[in-house]
Amino acid sequence: MQQLLQVFILLPVAAFLISLLLPRKREMAISFLAITSISIHLLGLVSFIAYWAFNQFPVLDIKHLTLFQTADIEIFIDFYFDRISAVYSLVGSIIALIVAIFSKTYLHREEGFKRYFVTLLFFFTGYNIVIFSGNFETFFVGWEIVGVTSFLLIAFYRDRYLPVKNALKVVSIYRFGDICLILAMWMSHHLWNENITFLELNDLSLVTAHLEQHYWFGVFVSVMIVIAATAKSAQLPFSSWLPRAMEGPTTSTAIFYGSLSVHLGVFLLLRTYPYWETMVSVKALIVFIGLSTSIVATLIGRVQSTVKTQIAYSSIAQIGLIFIEVALGLHTLALFHFAGNAFLRTYQLLVSPSVLSYLVHDMFFSFKSNELGQSNRLKKTIYMLSIKEWNLDFLLHHLLWKPFKWFGNLFGFVNRKIMTALLMAGFLSGLFCYNTQKTVPAVLLDFLPFLYSFIALVLILKAFTERGDALNGWFAIVSSQLFIALSIALLNENFEHNHIMIYLSGSMVSAMVGYTCLKRIKRIDNNIDLSQFHGYSYEQPTVALIFLIAGLGLVGLPFTPTFIGIDLLFSHIHKREEVMIIMTALSFLFVEIAVLRIYARIFLGQHKKAFHPVAFKSS
Repeated sequence: MQQLLQVFILLPVAAFLISLLLPRKREMAISFLAITSISIHLLGLVSFIAYWAFNQFPVLDIKHLTLFQTADIEIFIDFYFDRISAVYSLVGSIIALIVAIFSKTYLHREEGFKRYFVTLLFFFTGYNIVIFSGNFETFFVGWEIVGVTSFLLIAFYRDRYLPVKNALKVVSIYRFGDICLILAMWMSHHLWNENITFLELNDLSLVTAHLEQHYWFGVFVSVMIVIAATAKSAQLPFSSWLPRAMEGPTTSTAIFYGSLSVHLGVFLLLRTYPYWETMVSVKALIVFIGLSTSIVATLIGRVQSTVKTQIAYSSIAQIGLIFIEVALGLHTLALFHFAGNAFLRTYQLLVSPSVLSYLVHDMFFSFKSNELGQSNRLKKTIYMLSIKEWNLDFLLHHLLWKPFKWFGNLFGFVNRKIMTALLMAGFLSGLFCYNTQKTVPAVLLDFLPFLYSFIALVLILKAFTERGDALNGWFAIVSSQLFIALSIALLNENFEHNHIMIYLSGSMVSAMVGYTCLKRIKRIDNNIDLSQFHGYSYEQPTVALIFLIAGLGLVGLPFTPTFIGIDLLFSHIHKREEVMIIMTALSFLFVEIAVLRIYARIFLGQHKKAFHPVAFKSS
């Protein structure tokens, strides 16, 4: 029975790969492939769940594939199935089928028809990997795919300014959650000395004994998991990204931000509940986040003037209640609540254009300003705060991103000549020290890893804030990857040459491909500065696609060895080396944002050439 779990991953993967080969103008074939593959997936899933229930609901676990193995670490793909997986997979397949059928007509003759369905199938692949994952590594593969497809579908109307801008906003929050999940995986590796599976986490005696020895490290892991779940499910203080994500087609909004993707944070909490269920402080934190989000989101949703924004905040409020249910151990109720909320929001979003046409003439607003008294002043204050969405965007920008932008702008003087000098002098000298560690003074060996890690962070922030030539930003990103690898190699004497090669093999190939794409675009008009949008996906769609794949390969998406290399890099940072892990985590936080920012500025947005048709309004 365990072997059948692989089918529910391989089927969406096969449909996605076949969809890439279909001609762009063959709408019937593209939609037929998507609808048929999801229908087969749903029928197979229903049959499998029936057979699974007939066998008394056994918990299934299968170690599918070992990606890398040494005496100290094993990175493997593991699939897992229980009641939580059953509910999430069944709801996901039904909603995906409904949305695919609806999209066939809704997006008829849309220029990006094929692009939409290819991305939808890619999302469905990532979603199923998450739901059937049996360990954190497998979970993270699907988690990353969901994040990338979110960016692509929010920016679906890529010739408009707001969709592209909001796509970058959303992926920034997603990336923050990704890094928290990576930190949870990093600490978990050191505490368990293995890649712990979700099946092992259900062993209460094992987890209890583990937490007795490493309680505060266990709290750290749990808090990182909670933050990752909070960011993914748009809970406070990250709630403001969800309405911004609704710039894409209504159908993608329904499946992503009304039903499936936005509930993956709840899934993460449900899957890891056995680990933190004995930690009262963590449960109290989740209850506080859920309760405060429900209250604030309800207040905001009641005063919004757009249907999509009202639905978004209503969904956020319900997910806050589901967070509370999970923390209190009411998991059956949480699963019913998830299914009900997912189906309701999907329906509401799919019919929202019709509702607008029915009610647009009946809308009216009333607000009395002549009433006096303290209670009325409080109502007015709450009303104005809710109209402004409690300034959540402002707070996130000023508290989370602005300090790093300020720091990155301090190094605006760093150009390609300086970066080349750093590579030639700093990197080569560090490489020499790595190969002759026995002859290098111990004080210098202790200092160099932190110096190179700091240089890598500076280069990443330089790329993140770059406003000049895109090649400068790209060169900074590539240089930072070399310094990150070298800093960790110098930090840990057990770091082997093949670990560096695994990490750099994927990223350096991607770096050269991306550089070639940018040079090709620069030859067209000799101007690829990052102070504006260029919109070259209109004229150069193939180059845009190749650059996107190269960028995702550079940051370690799971189709290059870099994905394994990142896991290896983090495993070599000791749990007591706080400064090192902070700088490395920040570097990986901003590298994906910087890459996607270059992609968005060069290939998305309004085309710089005035003779191309331009859509000025947002969707």
